[in-house]
Amino acid sequence: MTWRADLAELLAEAGILDVDVDDAVTDEHVRSSAYQRVVSVAASARSRDRDPALVATILRDPHEMTTKTAVVALVDGVAVRATGPAEFRRWAAGLLPEVDRLTTEAYRVFIRRRVHDWLFRLSVQDGHMPTPAELARVTDWMQRLIAEESTSPAVLALLAASGNRRKTRNVAKNRAGFLTIRPPGAQVADPPSVSSARSDGEPGSAW
Repeated sequence: MTWRADLAELLAEAGILDVDVDDAVTDEHVRSSAYQRVVSVAASARSRDRDPALVATILRDPHEMTTKTAVVALVDGVAVRATGPAEFRRWAAGLLPEVDRLTTEAYRVFIRRRVHDWLFRLSVQDGHMPTPAELARVTDWMQRLIAEESTSPAVLALLAASGNRRKTRNVAKNRAGFLTIRPPGAQVADPPSVSSARSDGEPGSAW
């Protein structure tokens, strides 16, 4: 299939009919926006069976930055819907061999770190208490996200003591204090959404 046909099929399968395929082929910004919509539809699907084919098609894009952005959005979308670390780990194991086709090493590394970040977060949500060494291997972005979301005094104490950035440590310290003094039965404020916690990425849900 030609690149145009690949793109047309991708849009049609996602039910996106208002994007001019010729514009998308010639304009990487139009294409990048279309990819965001495509991966949003894909991430919301119950079945993950089509994800490898979707990523393989996106990886044929001549602009690797556009590709990387789309794949990261898919990783984020799948991660926030995953039922736990085991499910996400299995899914990522099928994705990463495709990602290794990227010629830009920095993009490959970024996506792998993103997957690692999400596995860490999902494990903590699942009850795992990380060590300082494990926390140190997580990006500043994910540390900040967990500091803003977690309702675990132990996790917040770890972040307050060992977070990479002072702002993250302060957020964790303040939230730990809030959880300690809030009245019994008081509701914890909703955590930031996937888009609002953005720094070099996204997320969702508290634990």
